[in-house]
Formats: sequence, structure tokens, C-alpha cells
Amino acid sequence: MMTDPISDLLTRIRNAGQAKHSYTTCPASSLKKAIAEVLVQEGFISGVEDGVGDDNHPILKLTLRYNDEGAPITDGIQRISRPGRRVYVGAGEIGRVRNGLGMSILSTSKGVLCDRDARAQNVGGEVLCEVW
Repeated sequence: MMTDPISDLLTRIRNAGQAKHSYTTCPASSLKKAIAEVLVQEGFISGVEDGVGDDNHPILKLTLRYNDEGAPITDGIQRISRPGRRVYVGAGEIGRVRNGLGMSILSTSKGVLCDRDARAQNVGGEVLCEVW
């Protein structure tokens, strides 16, 4: 049984990028899809598609992005709030990741948002991960 499916998603993205794969798949959930859509919106991955796996379970297919030299766009991706240690921030406490070069993804009362959108809408929430 998987205790932290979000960490599994982030690890699959990180490993697929290091192995230079064009895409990766993971079991689907609404939270994982929302995180993937934020990554697409911010330009860290190219696309996300719904699909069905070999065992007829829903999956997400994430298309990765690379720069001109062939290196993955995501230099790093790190889980912040874990099942054993949840991390919550208020709207005024949302920090900057790598001096603005990266972003954090938050689960807020207005949905899953990047840090910039959460600041603009003046909402805080649980810091799921950081990407740079």
C-alpha cells in the first residue's frame, strides 16, 4: 500500500527526466491531475492526458519538457508537506523558491494553485511541493 501518492508522482517525474524519457505514467487521482495541470500551466511539463492502464485502472500520462541541450526543464522537484509532517502557510507567509526561479504548489480552499496565484488571490494552504 502506498502511503504518499504525491511523492510517488514527483519521483516518477524526477526519474523519467533523469532517464531522458519523453513521458511517464502514474495512477490517476484528482489531486495528482490538479498538480500536473499546475506544472503544465507553469511550463515545467508539456502536457497531461487521462488514460487507462493495462489493468483497466485510470492513469495519467505526463509529457516531459527538455531544453535545447537535452536537459530536463525541472532541475529539482521536492515534496514539502508529507503525511507525517504537514506544512501549512498563511497567505502572507508563502515563501519564494530559489529567489523566484522556482515555484511552490499549494492546496488551498480555492483549489491547487502555484505560489504566485495563491498570493494574488490572498489565500494560504498546505504546501505540497516545490519545483525549480
